[in-house]
Amino acid sequence: MISVRYVAAVLVLLLGLAGCARDSSAVPAHTSSTEGETPGAKELMWQEAKARTQAMELEIVNSIPEGKVVKVDLKATGTLLNCGGPLVNWNGGTIVTLSAGTELEPLVRALEAKYQDSRFTIKTRDPSPAGSYEVQLRSPDTAEIYIIGAGWDPDTILITSSSECFTWPEGEYKGGKF
Repeated sequence: MISVRYVAAVLVLLLGLAGCARDSSAVPAHTSSTEGETPGAKELMWQEAKARTQAMELEIVNSIPEGKVVKVDLKATGTLLNCGGPLVNWNGGTIVTLSAGTELEPLVRALEAKYQDSRFTIKTRDPSPAGSYEVQLRSPDTAEIYIIGAGWDPDTILITSSSECFTWPEGEYKGGKF
């Protein structure tokens, strides 16, 4: 049921944004900031922003103790959202189904502890709008963020994500499949 809800929500969002979009899979973009480089210095395809973000989602999933994860649903597509001006970022998500009866909050708190002294700034919400403990891993330098909390169904964790912002070519359509 969680997949149906998620897919329905994403479809409504994409249809509202996409209209009669053409496939923009080959459109290059430029980063707004990269480590050790000046802003806009490195060309970045949206596919690379997506791949980096999804790799981090999987790193988070792989930090959950063995035997607790039953299924990982890394969403195949996401959306581009405006960061301001010509900047956009890629947004997606992963649903992690846990073994029945697994307590979510200790797992989310363990992920918070793991990333406490990392490149991320940590923000928590207790309770989150969903009514459970939530941790946010936020880049202090970019719009990159990973929000980890309870999923819609029992025994699930939802990881929502946003890549760093990058420059989208002027005049290119931002809708479509990403």
